Amino acid sequence: MLSVLKSIVQEVNQIPRLTDALFRLAERVKQTMGVDSCSIYLADYAAQAFVLKATDGLAPDAVELVKIGFSEGLIGLVGQREEPLNIQDAPNHPRFKHYPEVKEENYHAFLGTPIIHQRKVLGVITMQQSAKRKFSEDEEAFLVTLAAQIALEISNAETRGALNPSVGMYVGNLQKNVRGVPGSPGLAMGVGYSPHAAYTLATWIVKESDQTQQEIEYYRKGVEQTRAHVEVLSQRLEGQVPDDVRAIFQLYHQLLDANSLGREVEAKIREGWDAASSLKLVVEAYAARFEAMDDPYMRERAIDIVDLSNRILVNILQIINGHKDVVNSGFPTEPSILVAEEVSAPMLAEFPKEFLAGIISIRGSNNSHAAILARAMGVPAVMGCQNVSPTLLEKKAILLDGYAGEVIVSPEKAIQAEFSQLIKEEQVLAQRIEREADKPSESEDGCSMDLLVNAGLSAEIETAVHSGKVGIGLYRTEIPFMMRERFPSESEQVELYRNVLLAAPQREIVMRTLDVGGDKPLPYFPITEENPFLGWRGIRLTLDHPEIFLVQVRAMLRASIGLKNLSIMLPMISSVGEVNEARRLVEQAFFEVEEEAQIKGEQLHRPRLGIMLEVPSVLYQLPQLASKVDFFSVGSNDLTQYLLAVDRNNTRVASLYNSYHPAVLSALYDIAKQSAEQNIPVSICGEIAGEPGGAILLMGMGYRKLSMNAFNLRKINWVIRNVKLCESQALLKSALSSDSYEEVFHHINQYLEVKGLGGLVRAGS
Repeated sequence: MLSVLKSIVQEVNQIPRLTDALFRLAERVKQTMGVDSCSIYLADYAAQAFVLKATDGLAPDAVELVKIGFSEGLIGLVGQREEPLNIQDAPNHPRFKHYPEVKEENYHAFLGTPIIHQRKVLGVITMQQSAKRKFSEDEEAFLVTLAAQIALEISNAETRGALNPSVGMYVGNLQKNVRGVPGSPGLAMGVGYSPHAAYTLATWIVKESDQTQQEIEYYRKGVEQTRAHVEVLSQRLEGQVPDDVRAIFQLYHQLLDANSLGREVEAKIREGWDAASSLKLVVEAYAARFEAMDDPYMRERAIDIVDLSNRILVNILQIINGHKDVVNSGFPTEPSILVAEEVSAPMLAEFPKEFLAGIISIRGSNNSHAAILARAMGVPAVMGCQNVSPTLLEKKAILLDGYAGEVIVSPEKAIQAEFSQLIKEEQVLAQRIEREADKPSESEDGCSMDLLVNAGLSAEIETAVHSGKVGIGLYRTEIPFMMRERFPSESEQVELYRNVLLAAPQREIVMRTLDVGGDKPLPYFPITEENPFLGWRGIRLTLDHPEIFLVQVRAMLRASIGLKNLSIMLPMISSVGEVNEARRLVEQAFFEVEEEAQIKGEQLHRPRLGIMLEVPSVLYQLPQLASKVDFFSVGSNDLTQYLLAVDRNNTRVASLYNSYHPAVLSALYDIAKQSAEQNIPVSICGEIAGEPGGAILLMGMGYRKLSMNAFNLRKINWVIRNVKLCESQALLKSALSSDSYEEVFHHINQYLEVKGLGGLVRAGS
């Protein structure tokens, strides 16, 4: 049965139009299971009804016409219950509703199961039979398994169809909404731009064309150019590799022959697809057949076919574009929305800041590295738009709502005008905050807060502290490591750290030792693990490689000679033993550098040593740890991840990750209370510190030192000066007694609106 399931799903996935795929699915299920009818209904939430989309057994004329309300009939009951419904005699069931158009009078046995993706009912798939009988457990299990496997494809097809109507379910209005996860607050308008977007069969979205002869010409010219290029490659390798290796090029020549791929591709073009889409449809079907073969040699040929066809695809697109490079190699010259599978630091570093209006990252969640980068730069962002390809958003007008995690593609003029007004209101609020930026961070009732900056992600953050008015609560030393092709030398690190320390010589600068692993790999030191967040990262890695740790600590110490503002922080601490070992190495480095400094007549001050509280185990060893170090700093991002057992980069569970979860807030409050009891300073450098609601709650807990990205400093300063400590304590009490983070948000938003601060967490002033 497993092989049958795989065969059905694979075949259906090869069909570009969802409607065609659903009809084929109904046909295959009916044949495979030997039933009299199989039908698929999809949910239309606007109409609050299930629409018959495909059938093999019911009246074909009823497709698209029959709509069954969410609370009507057996289909509605399956959707309501969200579980299979197996009925021996459907017409006599109390929820049965007769629809004359479908002509199901002769059917008695009924089995229906919901199609669900990420808790949302997308539709219902049914099997029916004229005999009065219960479907077997095996039949029921088959249909449930099939529904689960096709749910993702239906969800993906809905989004693709919305953005590219020729292959989807919907036609009509151009404006389409795409949902994601709020990544960085703010509103943005711009044109979709995907840098370095390499076009391949895998990423190409199929499109229709009625210019049959022109598309055939595009294909033939693309093949001619590819054949010439393959011939050059083949001759270049002559005498350099064995003949059997060069024989692969013979396969390429055969595939390029008009009687091979060409005949089938041109047939697809005549069916109404453009040249690139026809190539994709034919080649992916071939590749799937090769990959399914038992012979390893034949399976490898699938790779050859795809590689060759990708070359043809690029040539076709270059011909269409007048032989221009089809890969974005330049940069935009107008306000643009950066769209990428995953936004990286180098990508943002090279993008012209004056034209960067917003960011869409296909992968990632609210606290992925890409989201943190966006917030650090103050750029609105939406993450985790899983069902969207960057090529679908390329060159389209886009409105981006970083508060709600919503992307509007090809917006109507009225929506654009409304959005533009909201952006103006945001700008007015930002100007008001800017005017009061130099005022002290003190609440209305006299509670003074120390605001520091998280640094290391981008040049903008470093320049923000050059005025010397603000310290650094977290300097991420791993970023310079990640931007190189080798470990930086001690001298290189000394120069880097010295510049950072001199940026604010009268302010504390907290440098975190190398924290790689998890979602921060080093390209020249790859770590392959099944669960990297629970693996070899942070202090675990550097203690195993003391040569790396000692060089870095020595560099920090040498950089601090003559200064008194260095503090060193250890990441990912999970035990007292790790602190003891790290302290030993820090002491060793200190004595080495001190001896060198004394010879030169220089003065080295002993830095403060602290640890990050981000692994839950340390919450139960705070008194012991307090006696070993000079300060604590809470890393709320990882602490949240580990407390809730949620990988923050996994879009399937991203909605479960939230630092406002009552359990996380309770842990943060407990840390603040225990730190006060142990008389040890504690700060917090996670993302919650840079959010209006988070800052208010942390102030109520007793935190007096908050570290955040530079962009949020002025905003949080403004928030603190417009609230009272006693109010924050009352808000904290409500938050801690809440059942969910949604309830916590309700309390926060209600308070912010009352205080006239609502524009900080939603669109508008």
